[in-house]
Amino acid sequence: MPSPSDFDTANSIEARKYTRTYGLTPPGVDTFAKQEQRCLALLNARKTPIEKYQYLSVLRNTNVHLFYRLLANNVKELTPLIYTPTVGEACQRWSELFTHAEGLYLSYEDRGHLHSVIQNWPHDVEMTVVTDGSRILGLGDLGINGMGIPVGKLSLYTACAGIHPMRTLPLCLDLGTSNKAFREDPLYLGSRRDKVTAEEEKEFLDEMMAALTERWPGIVIQYEDFKNPFPSLERYQNTYTMFNDDIQGTGAVILGGFINAVKQSGVAPKDQRAVFLGAGSAGVGVAKQLTEFFMKEGLSEDEAKKRFWLVDSQGLVTSDRPGKLADHKVYFARDDNDGKQYKSLEEVVEYVKPTILMGLSTIGGAFTPKILTRMAEMNDRPVIFPLSNPSSKSECTFEDAIKYTNAKCLFASGSPFPTLQWQGKDLSPGQGNNVYVFPGIGLGAILSGAVSVTQNMIYASAEALSTSLLPEETAQNWLYPDIARIRDVSVIVARGVIRAAQKDRVDRELALRNISDEEIDEYIRHRMYDPYTEHEKVDEQLRELAQLVGGPTSSHAGSATTTHGAVRNGNPSDVVGKER
Repeated sequence: MPSPSDFDTANSIEARKYTRTYGLTPPGVDTFAKQEQRCLALLNARKTPIEKYQYLSVLRNTNVHLFYRLLANNVKELTPLIYTPTVGEACQRWSELFTHAEGLYLSYEDRGHLHSVIQNWPHDVEMTVVTDGSRILGLGDLGINGMGIPVGKLSLYTACAGIHPMRTLPLCLDLGTSNKAFREDPLYLGSRRDKVTAEEEKEFLDEMMAALTERWPGIVIQYEDFKNPFPSLERYQNTYTMFNDDIQGTGAVILGGFINAVKQSGVAPKDQRAVFLGAGSAGVGVAKQLTEFFMKEGLSEDEAKKRFWLVDSQGLVTSDRPGKLADHKVYFARDDNDGKQYKSLEEVVEYVKPTILMGLSTIGGAFTPKILTRMAEMNDRPVIFPLSNPSSKSECTFEDAIKYTNAKCLFASGSPFPTLQWQGKDLSPGQGNNVYVFPGIGLGAILSGAVSVTQNMIYASAEALSTSLLPEETAQNWLYPDIARIRDVSVIVARGVIRAAQKDRVDRELALRNISDEEIDEYIRHRMYDPYTEHEKVDEQLRELAQLVGGPTSSHAGSATTTHGAVRNGNPSDVVGKER
């Protein structure tokens, strides 16, 4: 039976005849340029972001190669539509808008039989993204509606790092939801039960991790948007090839921009003072990554962690404030506050006089004009990182940061902001988007055959990112490279991850240890899925098979193995993404 991509209007007449789709599509053979022109026209005809999201979703499911060709050429424009911020609304309305199956759902009622359910997935898998939907972006517990996150994330793994789409698995756990409105919504497609307990979830995850790696021994597992991400990371990171993007990916991408910001600020690492608004799992995870940077710059661990002042809803996190501190906040709790308790961000800024202001609070506008102005008064080049998503929850806009610091700030945000014209110049905001690192982390782990994702591999992804800027980007004081170059950036990040895996002796592809960086870059590029070459590979494979079996009238015509996958290394016997 033909696959959806067999109906691509760019398929040659020969391919259409071989797959028996000849006559089922209009007779003209499109160029890629014409296809892109048509798709962009249809996309632009949609009036709202969610309508554009739905169009792109249909395209991905009906013509996967065309979808990724379109995305590859328009990554900056389309990424906000397939992931943040639009994916937030898509998740909130997932059950309402549901039209076709994507990914795999594992329900709590399936416990004890997860291995059997996983067997229903028809493809080999190299990369999975898993969520329990309990903390989707800044939107809370969305239950199975959180499936939009793994779907969108894996689209970016493919677009940005060339992991073949047929080798990715979006995975959503149906473990109930604390969201009463969803439980009572007649359209909600998940279990209508309250969230399972932490102990019940741990037992479920134990079974899931074992089942996934039994089915696919080399699988890389990325956790995403769990309400409390620390227990699973601590439990599985040394046993399985897994990482948590909310903690490690966020920390790494911010570290990559932070390294460049510190270089450009003119302030020595030992003299940096960082105030963090937000002391949740993301804030603490980022701060720990940056602590490692200071230690690599020669500071002791105690000196490094003293570079940070964390602020939560009660004010400055101190060891002597009333009430019990959450366990994850203890590491950064200050003990040098002389008994004083600072209740507001403004008070903390005046007390600390920071060189760096970071936001992971999801409190929109928390970096007020007064605070931004004060940062510019205290520093020649203040570092301002409002990192919360979506843009409505960003601690400040790029425009406000430029306006109230008189364009002195080194800026990076979590959400995209438009280019700003300031005093006759176009200023482009940096975006600390995890897409700069997680695709390369996943690709590096896959290609190295890593048995685990070590902290050195995560740190290496940040260091590699910081080196990926072109000279002209550095000259413009950019902290991150142009997102349009993301596939080139992912090659650099993946190389750093592979080298770190080799140093930690967790790699299984031992032959890669003996080749140069230039050779490893070429190897990485060679292994990346390229939607532009799929037709060439398939046509070549069809010609070879036709010679073997006697031409397109053979009973083998239309084999899913020959039309659904991509030939790796030009060898028809080694098909990436083939049907099982």
